[in-house]
Amino acid sequence: MIGNKIHDLRIQKHLTQIELSKILHVSQQTITKWENGKAEPSSSALAKISDYFNVSADYLLGKPEKNKSTVTDADLENMLDNAKSFDGKPIDDRDRELIRAYLKGLYENK
Repeated sequence: MIGNKIHDLRIQKHLTQIELSKILHVSQQTITKWENGKAEPSSSALAKISDYFNVSADYLLGKPEKNKSTVTDADLENMLDNAKSFDGKPIDDRDRELIRAYLKGLYENK
């Protein structure tokens, strides 16, 4: 799995195995072994690969994307009921609506 990801990312960047090996400071044979599934990158190599290709280590390891957080209207109300102004007093209705809209947008766009 990880070898396929490395291969695909390398091809997308139009790199040869030799070019990638120089970038990552490993041998061309190491790249070949990774791509063929005969070896896996060390944690430090994994970090270099993910940095270079601008992907997460989780992506390289084939882990599924984490589910987005969801918030219900009841959750929002609970957050707002516990919100206080800077002087420790409950927030007014105008601020409550602004905060509700902000929080709803924040959780929907995650």
